Amino acid sequence: MSSATKVSTRRDILGASALRPDGAAKVSGKFEFSSDLHAEHMLWGATLRSLHPFARIISIDFSAAYKIAGVEAIITAENVPGKKTYGLIASDQPVFASEIVRYVGEPIAAVAADHPETCRRALAAIKVVYEVLTPITDAEVALLPQTMQIHPDGNLFRHQRIVTGDQNLQGDVIVEGTYEMGMQDQAFLGLEAALAIPDSGGAGVEMYVATQWLHEDQKQIAACLNLPLDKIRLTLGGVGGAFGAREDISLQVHCALLALHTSRPIKMQYSREESFYGHVHRHPAKIWIRHHATRAGVIQRIESRMVFDGGAYASTSSAVLINGITHIQGPYKCSNATVDGFAVRTNNPPCGAMRGFGVVQACYAHESQMDKLADACGLSPVEIRLLNAMVTGDKLITGQVVESVAPVARCITETDSIAMPKPLAHDANALEIVGGSGLTSLPHNIVRGVGWGVSIKNLMYSETFDDFATARCKLQDGVVHLKYATVEVGQGFVILAPQIARSVLGVDEVVIDPVDTRIGSAGSTSASRQTWMSGGAVDGACRLVRQRLFEHVGKKYHIDPMRLVIEDTDVVDMLGDFRISVIEASAGVLIEETFEHHHRPTEELDENGQGNCHVAFAFVAHRAVVDVDVELGLVKVIQIATAQDVGRVLNPIAALGQIEGGIAQGLGLAVMEEIVLDNGKMRNPSFTDYLLPTALDAPEVVAIMIEEPEPQAPLGAKGIGEPPCISVTPAIAAAIRNATGRDLPRVPIRPQDICL
Repeated sequence: MSSATKVSTRRDILGASALRPDGAAKVSGKFEFSSDLHAEHMLWGATLRSLHPFARIISIDFSAAYKIAGVEAIITAENVPGKKTYGLIASDQPVFASEIVRYVGEPIAAVAADHPETCRRALAAIKVVYEVLTPITDAEVALLPQTMQIHPDGNLFRHQRIVTGDQNLQGDVIVEGTYEMGMQDQAFLGLEAALAIPDSGGAGVEMYVATQWLHEDQKQIAACLNLPLDKIRLTLGGVGGAFGAREDISLQVHCALLALHTSRPIKMQYSREESFYGHVHRHPAKIWIRHHATRAGVIQRIESRMVFDGGAYASTSSAVLINGITHIQGPYKCSNATVDGFAVRTNNPPCGAMRGFGVVQACYAHESQMDKLADACGLSPVEIRLLNAMVTGDKLITGQVVESVAPVARCITETDSIAMPKPLAHDANALEIVGGSGLTSLPHNIVRGVGWGVSIKNLMYSETFDDFATARCKLQDGVVHLKYATVEVGQGFVILAPQIARSVLGVDEVVIDPVDTRIGSAGSTSASRQTWMSGGAVDGACRLVRQRLFEHVGKKYHIDPMRLVIEDTDVVDMLGDFRISVIEASAGVLIEETFEHHHRPTEELDENGQGNCHVAFAFVAHRAVVDVDVELGLVKVIQIATAQDVGRVLNPIAALGQIEGGIAQGLGLAVMEEIVLDNGKMRNPSFTDYLLPTALDAPEVVAIMIEEPEPQAPLGAKGIGEPPCISVTPAIAAAIRNATGRDLPRVPIRPQDICL
């Protein structure tokens, strides 16, 4: 469960299309995910969840459950020895509800038993008596002063204004609209799972868990268990996807509590249905926005009101809101703005981090507006965007100067240069036609549409968060060991870290030590930050080791260390003939260094939304081509063309994988993915009813990577993971509008939205 990972010894240095070291194991079924973990004498854990979105707990009767053979323990809020609540930003979510439940699926108790089926029977036998209350599921209603407060902290997570420039400016051309986005699920394939093994005497616990942030989990678990941090030791279990949903605590505290309570190892894993209830989702949002422009189409002022439904508990709603409102201008110049943003508590399922983190919602609104503005000014979608494209040195509506490389116009023009797909042939194969093998569509009902989306996305954490990453490098006998707590969720750091070590130190063999809390934090695998932050930490540690290696070689061979460099796999004297392999140079020598990488400081927004709250930015453009059966409302995305600002490509095949994966997720949000809520109750918590794109839905993706190295980034590279999913959704929506002539102000776009 904690063995090191030996990485390929090919010359997979930075810039090469290195293959994943875990790839073969994953496709052959040999990779050990967290759900595959096992321990001797372990018990199984399971969670009792609320059936109501809002209710008082009158009584709980466990007597029938205790009579079931194999049931070892049942724990509730009374058994939590430390803090009774947890949360990433605000600690407002109970470990177990004790008096009031605030959403369907809220944990009330946990059971430990000898078998998962015994757990299921025990949960069914627990009798909970509720006083059912009327849930508040509309975020606008929750904001009203006369509305009941769902939580002692109130119904408002955060309100933030952005006010800058001339508040009375009226453009010659004014366009406005109200845009809505449904609740999307991260839908990772690897379900939540953990194994907790208690220390003898209950002094601590060892946990193996699928997560995004080991040290944050450790901190929250320790607080709830009332134990020192060093008594909670976390090791990363195999993670089958994340996309933001694993940033928050799910089963970690429950699993650890049961282990300490029973003095036995505990394994917990969710079913697919429970996973829908057990993690946060993308915030549904309602955004009103008005653009003022000159007759020529130059944006002069933006007005907007943005409401994000955060569900029952805070999670990262306040940070999602800030990302949303600070990106509402898009990648376009604008000097005047009036923006109001609200993150609101309701009795809907909790919402938090998901790929794109608030910018997805903002981008759908501002890109829909750009097309309206283009129509009003008699311009094409490309012309209006090029006319307003920001450049390095422009200011955001927060007053922050965009110091990042900002090739917005290049993203647009290079995307526009990509060849359009061929028209649909009259004798096209059934799988090429809308409706596919069902043969539901007729060629004369199919209309082709083209749409655009362009976006800006911040990188790393914002508003003064002390964001850093730690890495350790050890070199001995030509072999490098890397130690870090950077969570691999599929993004490819398991490839990148060895590439960095090979490039800096000239080695072939790189071993990644177990990823755990026995080293300083690497932060969360989110916010497109790990290439920059953990990549910077690994690079820094390797450079320190290289410096010491040069000092060792210089002393041994009487050469000035300043003259030494690495060439391929050798240490070389730049001014002489000396050359020695790194293997020979490091023979019998142990060199070990640890490095902590920090980005530049950021600021909180003031009362007018002004401040340098972000670190850096990346940009991308998408052009979508769709075929629409306008009679049946069916959509097939034919092609996505994209040019993305990546700074520097460190691994071409991995970069392309991120782009294609993000596009698939944005496609899902555009036309099919939505958690359907009915008065707070989830109606489709399964992959039967929650529809995901499959390989048959995936379009042709033609991608151009724009390489203009970012001076701030330690490797010159910008995070690639989030931008692909942001502007592809409005691009697809715009293409459907182009084909149908309908306004379509909401995503996902459903067949009835098109054909009614």
